[in-house]
Amino acid sequence: MTTLAQEPYEESAGRPEGLGTHDVTNQPPPSAPYDASDDEALLEGVRREGAAWAEEDLRRLGRRAGSTEAQEWGDLANRHEPVLRTHDRYGNRVDEVEYHPSWHHLMSVAVGEGLAGAPWADDRPGAHVARTAGGLVWGHTEAGHGCPTSMTYAAVPALRGQPELAKVYEPLLTSREYDPGLRAPTAKRSLLAGMGMTEKQGGSDVRTNTTAATATAEPGVYTLRGHKWFTSAPMCDVFLVLAQAPEGLSCFLVPRVLPDGSRNTFRIQRLKDKLGNRSNASSEPEFDGTVAWLVGPEGQGVKTIIEMVNCTRLDCVMSSATLMRKTLVEAGHHVRHRSAFGARLVDQPLMRNVLADLALESEAATTLTLRLAGAADRAVRGDAGEAAFRRIATAVGKYWVTKRGPAFTAEALECLGGNGYVEESGMPRHYREAPLLSIWEGSGNVNALDVLRALGRSPATAHALFGELALARGADARLDAAVARLESGLAEASESGARRLVELMALTLQASLLVRHAPPAVADAFCASRLGGDWGHAFGTLPAGADLDGILARALPG
Repeated sequence: MTTLAQEPYEESAGRPEGLGTHDVTNQPPPSAPYDASDDEALLEGVRREGAAWAEEDLRRLGRRAGSTEAQEWGDLANRHEPVLRTHDRYGNRVDEVEYHPSWHHLMSVAVGEGLAGAPWADDRPGAHVARTAGGLVWGHTEAGHGCPTSMTYAAVPALRGQPELAKVYEPLLTSREYDPGLRAPTAKRSLLAGMGMTEKQGGSDVRTNTTAATATAEPGVYTLRGHKWFTSAPMCDVFLVLAQAPEGLSCFLVPRVLPDGSRNTFRIQRLKDKLGNRSNASSEPEFDGTVAWLVGPEGQGVKTIIEMVNCTRLDCVMSSATLMRKTLVEAGHHVRHRSAFGARLVDQPLMRNVLADLALESEAATTLTLRLAGAADRAVRGDAGEAAFRRIATAVGKYWVTKRGPAFTAEALECLGGNGYVEESGMPRHYREAPLLSIWEGSGNVNALDVLRALGRSPATAHALFGELALARGADARLDAAVARLESGLAEASESGARRLVELMALTLQASLLVRHAPPAVADAFCASRLGGDWGHAFGTLPAGADLDGILARALPG
């Protein structure tokens, strides 16, 4: 028998040089490369919602998202955070944010794959579904760069409120070329758009904004003065901003660079030190004589920009579903290769219950996301019924799916134990990201109350929701009973009970989709646990009769 003293250490033996007692065993290999699109619930939803034509591109993007290179881009973009440069070396005000090259690599792929404004220039049915599906797989890289692509996507329908502006800017916002750097908008191959609504004195209550808009002698052109509290992606080319005009709160287009090539006044006071989403710069810009163009009528700012909010809320649901799927994949990979107490973790009954419970939540989130994307796609094409469904179901999904994200990612992280608590695993980054999606575009209370507002103002929304639920009538007694409870609850709807009501809406909607489209193992376990009361207060408490093998075989192929 040889000893270390008799024979030099060989790295191939699995022991790092200089650590003679350090054998690395029982650790999983790197999860990358993998295919981020290898998800039956995703692929089935894409086909069902009218975007089967995009499947080949989606599979290609999924392989790229799970590649070692793209996963490293996501890590580096978050480790090397954006840096604000307010002045150049000569003392001139420049207000620029510098990003790590990995950020630009991620952005280039995202824009090139049509995840920004491209669907608005695509006449194919299902174009918006294809974009959402692309986000569900490319989001496996990292979440921060999804902010500017989301805002760019959402800006287009709002900008159409001013056709003469849309004529100039829409072709650039829908481009598939990534062209960073501040230059005159019409001198670029493409543009990115941001939004500026929140101010220091008001959060979601944007009507209290104090940024003032003053008309100039040129029709439709104003100057702004004020301070925005939370404006993400400040290196975007144009921003949709709310400000108080003589007729009330109005929407304006603010370019970073004016048509003549000079810099508009957009003084970035600081970047936010955020819990998560750290690859993406979020800033406080100050306007002082800032040139802006009116979008939509004066006094109709909220009405003009609400279409943008509807789009970004869908992306919040999408991003939460993406985080769920990404962390489930990481948890599944770990437990397949890790052993404890004489068996692989994946073969231990309680761990299988935890994973299957997470898989149910992930599939329900993905399926709902794609249904909402399908409604958005058909609403854009003039389907009034789908527009009504989208109006209420997007707010319902935004409330519930984003609320489930933090608990989900925490449980997935725990599947890795202490390994999941260290930054190198990537799981802490996902965990910090999860709460943002519930806060952005209206916190839980705002979205729950928005559902009540939709029901009160437009009876068509309730009709659309119950019409959707009726498609699954008679398929599961627990679902039928829950829908009956929902109908009774609507008659007694109140602000204090809004969360309870919207939660039931979300669960019945998810269950109806799974009953109609998912395998029996998935639909039965979801209805038994989420609607039938046979469930605990934490993941991993599915009932004894749940088909854990069937659920896991679908969720974690291979």
